[in-house]
Amino acid sequence: MLYKTRGIVFKTTDYSESSVVVQIFTEKFGLQSYIVNGAKKPKAKISRNMLQPLHLVDMVVYHKANGNVQRISELKNVPVLQGVPYDVIKSCIAMFLNEVLYKAIKQQSADENLFDFVFNAIELLDHKTTGLANFHLLFLIQLTRYLGFYPHGKPADFFDMKDGVFVNYKPDTLNYLSPPHTKNFYHLLQSTFTTIDSVKLSNDERRYLINKLLEYYAMHIEGFGNIRSHEVLEEVLG
Repeated sequence: MLYKTRGIVFKTTDYSESSVVVQIFTEKFGLQSYIVNGAKKPKAKISRNMLQPLHLVDMVVYHKANGNVQRISELKNVPVLQGVPYDVIKSCIAMFLNEVLYKAIKQQSADENLFDFVFNAIELLDHKTTGLANFHLLFLIQLTRYLGFYPHGKPADFFDMKDGVFVNYKPDTLNYLSPPHTKNFYHLLQSTFTTIDSVKLSNDERRYLINKLLEYYAMHIEGFGNIRSHEVLEEVLG
């Protein structure tokens, strides 16, 4: 059976001298692996360059319910990214988001709300000209809504990372946020991609919050492990 679906490229791995296996988060089937024969050849119908991390695609695919590796009949980049591949800051943000998404999203079943959020966020990043310094922080916070551990509660002095809730007492664990970080975190929580420009954070505060957010992810996603690309991103952001 042939199916049409949108997709978001996560990772491409060499398979043979001329072929690759690409992991794509699809709208219709969740995360799937596809073999693309001849992708590394000069005149490939589906070239490796079309399969860069976080590229957005329209596909026609063969799908077997119990198949480990699927096949692609047709693929095109829609929309074609205009900013992410050529802007250093956007490229580093995309590299970081891609690493997080690759470790956070495992399901091989459809999740259209999650897919729409990620797809739309990548489009926003591609076109956005201001507020880039905090884009990745807001993305990680909003992504937790779809992964099942979105922070909740009213503004308070502390944020308990274990239970994902704001509290007025110091938690018994070591995993928490305290003032002034709690206020900045809550401000981000109340922001959107269109209002993120109003959030003013120092470079040190931004580094602190991203490290805490990655700890938060590691606590709530089994096998999440360490993220390394944020170090490159921090250097680029200053």
